[in-house]
Amino acid sequence: MLVLVAPGQGAQTPGFLTPWLELPGAADRVAAWSDAIGLDLVHYGTQADADAIRDTAVAQPLLVAAGILSAAALGDISEVAPGAVAGHSVGEITAAAFAGVLDDTAALGLVRKRGLAMADAAAVTETGMAALLGGAPEVTLPHLEKLGLTPANINGAGQIVAAGTLEQLAALAEDKPEGVRKVVPLKVAGAFHTRHMAPAVEILAEAAAALSPADPKVTYVSNKDGRAVASGAEVLERLVGQVANPVRWDLCMETFQELGVTAIVEVCPGGTLTGLAKRALPGVKTLALKTPDDLDAARELIAEVSAPAADAAGA
Repeated sequence: MLVLVAPGQGAQTPGFLTPWLELPGAADRVAAWSDAIGLDLVHYGTQADADAIRDTAVAQPLLVAAGILSAAALGDISEVAPGAVAGHSVGEITAAAFAGVLDDTAALGLVRKRGLAMADAAAVTETGMAALLGGAPEVTLPHLEKLGLTPANINGAGQIVAAGTLEQLAALAEDKPEGVRKVVPLKVAGAFHTRHMAPAVEILAEAAAALSPADPKVTYVSNKDGRAVASGAEVLERLVGQVANPVRWDLCMETFQELGVTAIVEVCPGGTLTGLAKRALPGVKTLALKTPDDLDAARELIAEVSAPAADAAGA
């Protein structure tokens, strides 16, 4: 069973969209999205430097656009036929587009408003995020609470992301929880999925209220609690709430396992979520779409996964 996943903020790198725009029709498609949301995605995905694409208002639409574009290069969702889809943080909007909850333009419009609202919220106080590698949750979580930090992402595979003020993060760097090997600052511009993002929730709720979501066409796994959500309205409600609440990617991976996952493909700019899966889901085949050069291998993996299902259906 194939699971198609989309990464969150911090996965972007300068120029990562460049090779994807060489695919037939891709540049025109991204240019149309740029016009629709009032943001030059082509420029930011090809020419902008790391600081420019670190801006929340830029990074989020850029990631969703890249995810939708790279997934489309694999084929129609009915051809790819994932058993489930999911996204980490802003990647949930990408996953909502995969599942048919939102069309591409609606997804890009929503993420544009999300990025702007979260950037404004982040500007109120200097905040950030850092990944803790290693350590046990029962030790790490109380330590973060002691420092006033929030476990914004509980990713599984020995990784928890802490979020809070820059002063709190500096204290964490000096005082790591027992068992944590390393504290790695993330390329984000705020303490996402914490109380610091509360001002963005109301703005996003207003934007979501203007949309007409469809029910998912494939199993949609929510990073709020790892539960499969069958209602488009509930998917949208969760997309709004997750801005100020923790991401439970560990629970998503548990659900993938319960569903019988055998392969995971991560859309562009892939790598983060497949890395977690390699550690948390041994035996599951993984592939990250980084450039179009990865498409053939992804198609081969998809065909390999779908062959047993087709054989079983014909038996």
